[in-house]
Amino acid sequence: MKIFSIVILALLGLMLVVMATYLIIGMVSFKISLSRKSTTKRLVNKSMQKTLSAYKIDFCWWDKFDFQTLSLISKDGLKLVGHFLQNKSNKLAIIVHGYGADYREMQLYAKYFVEKNYNVLAVENRAHGNSEGKMMGMGWFDRLDLIQWINLMLEKNANYQIVLMGLSMGASTVCMASGEKLPSNVKAIISDCAFANVYEQFRYVFNHKTHLPAFPILNIFNVYTKATYKFDMKKADAIMQVKKTKVPILFIHGDKDGFVPTENVYKLYNATPENLRQLYIAEGADHAMSYPINEMEYEKQLNLFLNKVFKKG
Repeated sequence: MKIFSIVILALLGLMLVVMATYLIIGMVSFKISLSRKSTTKRLVNKSMQKTLSAYKIDFCWWDKFDFQTLSLISKDGLKLVGHFLQNKSNKLAIIVHGYGADYREMQLYAKYFVEKNYNVLAVENRAHGNSEGKMMGMGWFDRLDLIQWINLMLEKNANYQIVLMGLSMGASTVCMASGEKLPSNVKAIISDCAFANVYEQFRYVFNHKTHLPAFPILNIFNVYTKATYKFDMKKADAIMQVKKTKVPILFIHGDKDGFVPTENVYKLYNATPENLRQLYIAEGADHAMSYPINEMEYEKQLNLFLNKVFKKG
């Protein structure tokens, strides 16, 4: 009996150690990568501040226009913020920024649409900027927030013809939204350097950027996010969503993307119905650099796509 008790206690002790290890790995991984104050997010912000000129971002541009601050309450009770510029047009571009970014970093894209006389709504994703939230949505939760933004804008003008434009995580957001039941007002989607699946993107980052083993850290991390936040990274899949799209999508990606490998765009493009897809690979462009590296060609591709969409409409 004494030996049996010792074995039971040893097994219980081992179970507690395993559980504690799982919890610590999950919490640390979350803090580093998904929390509002994540280490990775801060590093992205610092990196962007140092390379504003390379990305050709002009923060002062926003001050030249009378953007109105809008807000809504998400399905899970978060106050989300957006910035709306009204033009005398029935066309509306909703632009969605990337991971750890500031909505103002979408300046080039907002400028393009403003010059085309679109109304523009630049949203702030959950757990970014002025929007509430403890966890970044990685596109999956953001897709539902985006649909709420669409509905809010249609309350303002039921005749809006809407273009959804996203960069990086924002691109994954618009791709993930494409598989939902969208209002017929949504006419086009533009996805620039989207990742195809959240779990696979984290696997790539672990293996190629942190040099930490994806297994078992990522597996434990996913168990933690499922248990704590009801977020299964494996199910956060843009490929499955674009298969269901009823809206034409322009996929853009740089052929030198070192953060979201170019193979992602081919997975998304190939999964999209043939009559609803267009592809532009920007030669020599790193992550989120397709527009800055060749503005003329980028705008040409946007023009061709949007002219085709609205000509059909």
